Amino acid sequence: MSTRISHWVDGTVTAGTSGRTAPVYNPATGLRSGDVDLASAAEVQRAVASATGAAREWRSTSLSRRSAILFAFRQLLHDATDDLAKVITAEHGKVLSDAAAEVGRGLENVEYACGVPELLKGGFSEQVSTGIDVYSIRQPLGVVAGITPFNFPAMVPLWMAANAIACGNAFVLKPSEKDPSASLVLAELWKRAGLPDGVFTVVQGDRVAVDALIEHPDVAAISFVGSTPVARSIYERGTARGKRVQALGGAKNHMLVLPDADLDLAADAAVSAAYGAAGERCMAISVAVAVGGIGDRFVEAIAARIPKLQIGDGAAPGTDMGPLITAEHRDKVAGYIAAGEKSGAKVVVDGRDGPAGGFVPSDGGTPGSGGVAAEGGFFVGATLLDGVTPDMSVYTDEIFGPVLAVVRADTYEEAIELINANPFANGTAIFTRDGGAARRFQFDVEVGMVGINVPIPTPVAYYSFGGWRNSLFGDTHMYGPEGVTFYTRGKVVTSKWPDPATSTIDLGFPTTR
Repeated sequence: MSTRISHWVDGTVTAGTSGRTAPVYNPATGLRSGDVDLASAAEVQRAVASATGAAREWRSTSLSRRSAILFAFRQLLHDATDDLAKVITAEHGKVLSDAAAEVGRGLENVEYACGVPELLKGGFSEQVSTGIDVYSIRQPLGVVAGITPFNFPAMVPLWMAANAIACGNAFVLKPSEKDPSASLVLAELWKRAGLPDGVFTVVQGDRVAVDALIEHPDVAAISFVGSTPVARSIYERGTARGKRVQALGGAKNHMLVLPDADLDLAADAAVSAAYGAAGERCMAISVAVAVGGIGDRFVEAIAARIPKLQIGDGAAPGTDMGPLITAEHRDKVAGYIAAGEKSGAKVVVDGRDGPAGGFVPSDGGTPGSGGVAAEGGFFVGATLLDGVTPDMSVYTDEIFGPVLAVVRADTYEEAIELINANPFANGTAIFTRDGGAARRFQFDVEVGMVGINVPIPTPVAYYSFGGWRNSLFGDTHMYGPEGVTFYTRGKVVTSKWPDPATSTIDLGFPTTR
């Protein structure tokens, strides 16, 4: 039976009235599990109106009260991790442990935001001129919106909402229509934590809802994570309307492997970072650049590990990698593999033939025995391509699937030039035993997030997340200190308490002497 997935407005589930819905699937089985409401522009208007009223009250709430609600939300989220992970797996497909880890990384951002009384401390300068003090404060923007992707339906909303709400804003979430249910779980937890109705709102929808949020005059800021073309469009349209926008785009993350690297460490890291969550991560490693003579041994080591991966229903015990999000995306990924092969890349391991290690059936049966996952799900097995060159589509495009392309480079300099020439600059990593080479790499590479023997260098919550070039549109990175900056605006107050005995008329320009 199909489940109806609706909006969350004024602190309650609110059925859509547009008459439009979209199907939601379990990617492991290919079966339709629900239908999500798609908001009309009028429904977005009503949701923003609710948030606007709530924002006026919420900004006046004391920092200690806001912090207390965030602490309560943090505990509820912690306690609900397993249940929320099941909701994520059922609609996204990633394995349960990966879904729980996603919630955990979101939880870190909530914990950071719990320190809002410290984060919003301003500066004070006494006696800048005779009898005059100056101090700085940061104040909320009002209503802010988050447009989030399917690949992290809990973590990315928490990247945005935790800081936005802590800073005194009302937050409107437009989650992906492909896996929308996690947003309602978060909404319920916020309510149980004591957050006033209207401060956290969920508008389910598609482009109609996105356009309405961009065009709404009461939405002061928009945070977005998704593909580069959409990120660029949202940034250009939002800023043209005077909004503050941070829009994170696509990625083509390179992993540089030097000849002195620990081969086992590098191969384990490449498999983990390329095939985790079926490659549907913006920080996934999709290109490995093998320098010098390590290339053949590196490819052989990865190929030897792939057959050990068990692929199937993410909810089944023993699964290492789940399905892709939709049948259309599965076919698109398979098409890229075919294009790479046609262009001259060597298909070392072909995921179109099914997983080398066999499926883990949805019923928890013996791996490799077929079952529902093998028959109806949206699966592509782990794929390894060698001999890839920068002119091939498997190199130039963001595939967003379990496809690792190996590029050969003769020297470190050649490899750096390759990475820095790529239009994407989200994350990168180097594997080496040479500390000098690692330090040189972090200085030379023109990418926003860098790992040294760490394949997925996603920053902890008290730093900020963001790439360069076509991976980020806007001036600030997401969450952490830059997140607080994004969701507030500065105000400087110059204060003088009148002293009638010294009061005079002075038409001269104010000075500090």
